Formats: sequence, structure tokens, C-alpha cells
Amino acid sequence: MRALRWAMLVSVAGLLAGCAPLGYYWQSVSGHLNMVRAARPVQDWLDDPATPADLRERLQLAQQMRVFAVTELALPDNASYRRYADLKRPAAVWNVVATTELSLELKTWCFPVLGCVGYRGYFDRAQADALAAELKAQGWETYVYGVPAYSTLGKLPGDWLADPLLNTFVKGGEVELARLIFHELAHQVAYAQDDTRFNESFATAVERIGSDRWMRQRADPALRQGAELDDRRRAQFRELAMSAREELLQVYRSSATDEARRQGRREVLERLRQRHQALKAGEWQGYTGYDRWFATVGNPQLALLSAYHSGVADFERLFERQGREFPRFYAEVRRLAALPKAAREAVLRQP
Repeated sequence: MRALRWAMLVSVAGLLAGCAPLGYYWQSVSGHLNMVRAARPVQDWLDDPATPADLRERLQLAQQMRVFAVTELALPDNASYRRYADLKRPAAVWNVVATTELSLELKTWCFPVLGCVGYRGYFDRAQADALAAELKAQGWETYVYGVPAYSTLGKLPGDWLADPLLNTFVKGGEVELARLIFHELAHQVAYAQDDTRFNESFATAVERIGSDRWMRQRADPALRQGAELDDRRRAQFRELAMSAREELLQVYRSSATDEARRQGRREVLERLRQRHQALKAGEWQGYTGYDRWFATVGNPQLALLSAYHSGVADFERLFERQGREFPRFYAEVRRLAALPKAAREAVLRQP
């Protein structure tokens, strides 16, 4: 049993990167072990008089969401998100993504168990920055970002190794908390090897549908109104970004010289920033939530956003075709995940 647990733990590395030296695997395994070692059952935190009132409230809310995920969304009923850990840092892991200068294709790292993914993650920010610097020296464009949570896909045995609630996300807004829990649990339902877009778009579709259902049963009108405003801004942000992505694709696919394509890229990104400023000064009334993203936007950010969102509408249509019944929907997604990539994409593109 101990050997089996170790073999399963090694698969954690596949969620964080691909073909890599032993040192990378060790940081992946030890990082996850340190995280779950810091976790305690939520009830222990609730029973502890030293637990701050705001944390107590958020943990109670998270457990309500966890029950809702099972009873209303048919997501896995297991030990995930029933323990809590304070990692004493702002992110669970830091991911590195990379593209070439004139492309929107993410660099992938491949792993023998889980296939290829378009990112590589580290529990230590300095190590993520070091990889980004190394890739830049090789001519790649890179982006390093903090990830509040990740999924082990429900692959690890026993309750102790299950994904815990973390300080990195539990104290955020209610809708964001619901979205994250539903998203990460969705990764346990279905996983397609070598297809980041499929996996992330599916999980994002579940988080959208699930968070909408969660908010509909909440009695607080102000909370619902705030969520609707956030959804509108998020949709407008995605529209701006994906429009710029399509413009860049046309630039990169053109027969122009590299220098002409570089100039085209600069113009597209400048228009994108101008559109953001216009939206911010107008309908958004000075909202600054996306300022940092637009300040540094480039190929990696747009490629990453596409991986998470470009296929969401396809899964939402699939959900409708399955009668809006989650068990049927999940069964069909699992069937598609087992198909060759071209075959599953053909099914998803159906109206």
C-alpha cells in the first residue's frame, strides 16, 4: 500500500509539469505533501475557539457549497475541500506559460501519466521565475501567475491526500469561491490527455452553470446584483481579449515579413489596451480589476485565456443537448474525452 501511495503521489507532478529532472518531480510531490500536511478537518477549525470569526464564516459557507456541489451539480462526493490549510503564502502554486514571439500556441510539457499540458507549476515562486528567465533566454515569451488552487483529479488514495480548502482562495468573494470549488471538482469528473482546452473549458462551463444555480438560491438581492455585475464585466473582458486574439491570429498567419508581423502585433495590443481604457472610463466607472492583466498582456496571456474559455460555449450547448441533466452531461463528456481529439471537437461544434 505504501508503494501504491508513492506511485500515486508521483502523478501530482503531472498536474504541474511534464518531462523534467528528478528535482522537479520532488518539488511537486513534496510541495503537495506539505500542503496536505498543513490541512485539518474543517470541523476542527470550527470547533477551535481561536479560529477568527471571518474564517469560521467562510469555512461554513464553503461546506455549504461542497454539499450543493454533490446534491445539485452531481459532482464527486469525496474528501476534497473538507479540510483547510493556511499555507502562509498568496498562491498554492505558480504556473509558467510560454509561447513563441509570433504564435498563440502554448508550449507544452508532457508527462507519462497525464499527457501534455500547456503550463508548468512550482510551489516556489522563485523557481517559477527562474524557469521563465531560462525560457526567455531561449527566445520564448513567458507569463508567470499565481494559482489559488489546483486539482489532483481525485487520483490520490485516501482522505488525507485529497485537495483541501486553502487560505489562497477561501476568503475571496462568495461567487469566486463557488466558481473555484465547482471548477476544481469538475476536473475529477473527466480528463482528456493532451488537451488543455478541452479540460479547462469543460471545468469552466461547470463553474459557470454551477455558480449561476448557486446564486439563484441565495436570498440576498445585493449579492445577486453584485454577481451579475461581475459576470457582465467578465464577459466584456473576455470579448475584448478574444477579439484581439483573433486579430493577432490573422497577423501571425499572414505572409508578411516578421518585422511587419511584429508591427501588426504592437498595433493590435495597443488597440486592445485603448478599448480597455474606454470601457473602464465608461460603463465600468473606473473599475480596476483587470488593470494588471492589460498592462502586461501578450501572447502567453491570450493563449492561456483561450485555453480556459474558447470552448466553454460548446460545453454549454452540450449541457443543453443532454437535457440540462448533470449525470447525462458528465457521461457524455467522459465519452468524448476518450475519443481522438478531432472526433470530440467535431461533436462539440454541433449546434
